[in-house]
Amino acid sequence: MLLRRGKPHLKLPEKEEEEELEMFQVAGRGPAVQRHEESSGPMTRFRRIGRGMGRLREVSDDDTTTTELEFELSCKVINLEALQQIACCGHLDGESRATVWKLLLGYLPAERDAWEGELANNRLRYAELKEELLVNPSEFLRKEDETFSVSKQGRIMGVDGLLSRQKVFNGDHPLSLGNDSIWYRYFKDAEIVGQIDRDLERTHPDIEFFSGDISQSKRNRGAMRNILLLFTKLNPAIGYVQGMNEVLAPLYYVLNTDPNEQNASNAEADSFFCFVRVMSDSVDHFCQQLDNSSVGIHSTLSRLSELLKGNDEELWRHLENLKVNPQFYAFRWITLLLTQEFEFHCIMRIWDCLLSNPLGVQEMLLRVCCAMLVCARHELLKGDFTSNLKLLQHYPEIDLDYLLDTAHHLTPIS
Repeated sequence: MLLRRGKPHLKLPEKEEEEELEMFQVAGRGPAVQRHEESSGPMTRFRRIGRGMGRLREVSDDDTTTTELEFELSCKVINLEALQQIACCGHLDGESRATVWKLLLGYLPAERDAWEGELANNRLRYAELKEELLVNPSEFLRKEDETFSVSKQGRIMGVDGLLSRQKVFNGDHPLSLGNDSIWYRYFKDAEIVGQIDRDLERTHPDIEFFSGDISQSKRNRGAMRNILLLFTKLNPAIGYVQGMNEVLAPLYYVLNTDPNEQNASNAEADSFFCFVRVMSDSVDHFCQQLDNSSVGIHSTLSRLSELLKGNDEELWRHLENLKVNPQFYAFRWITLLLTQEFEFHCIMRIWDCLLSNPLGVQEMLLRVCCAMLVCARHELLKGDFTSNLKLLQHYPEIDLDYLLDTAHHLTPIS
């Protein structure tokens, strides 16, 4: 998957040309939501309750919502707008989240009959990319040697009675310095692999799925390493940037824990293509050369500041006067899609909301970031530079329903 500024593209093996990868967007308005009554002390709402129970939608019966979700997923053609509404309300769970995320990201088409063929083609394509770009030199040379197995059986009698000379293969070796040398490329990638492995070891160290010593944990890290390295090799202008592992983690976890065993066994391939789709909406934030451009991280931070100013000018002015600039706290919020600010099960709920937004992940991400400031205004207005920075860099526990409801009701900047 080759990501370029503007529209992302897919880099395929030579047998296929570049194919444009379109981010899924659905026209129309989001779900109707019910505004909570204002409380006298906003910070009293800072408590974590896990998944929402329908506060963003006038449906309080979980059974009714589950039936509605099952109905939508059983249709011959999926109603993506209806699915967005269900997902943003927090009614997804481990039984359905993997399939819904694939649909929201555009990895699965709306037509159910096309799912099997689409998945098979993408998984085959991923296997081909791995074989081409993630080859172990020893394994590659072993297979290549098998091609000459006949010549390696010793001296073979020719048809004219003479002994035919054994074919001499000018093979690759670990000391080869040419750019085409598989060993040269292997050692060149070793430094990147080392960085990826170090970051993966630090990915959610409190969750055995990622950081345990059991074989399953090691396999998970190995699969994530493959995804990140393949993404890096296909996008050399971007390369690997610390933090990409954090963005990949929720995707791989959700797809790997899919109750459908066949889908779970192909989580590596599916996660790769879903990761590309997520990154295509935010990859410019990882590219240092674009930091000061109209699509770079500084521009996005400025948009966040403008959004806060338009919705809570008093809080905006207070933070401005204290020099509590967004780059001190929101850089991580935005680049890592909030994966470091909340407990892991809460990240799932927030991502349901991000992925289901018709205007794209970044639009909803800015709303949630701004809502995090608005929901903490009571403490922020009382605080000085040091206390406010500490609060925002270590965001307190919060009622996720209230946070996301606030995000939905913010007035967008013109």
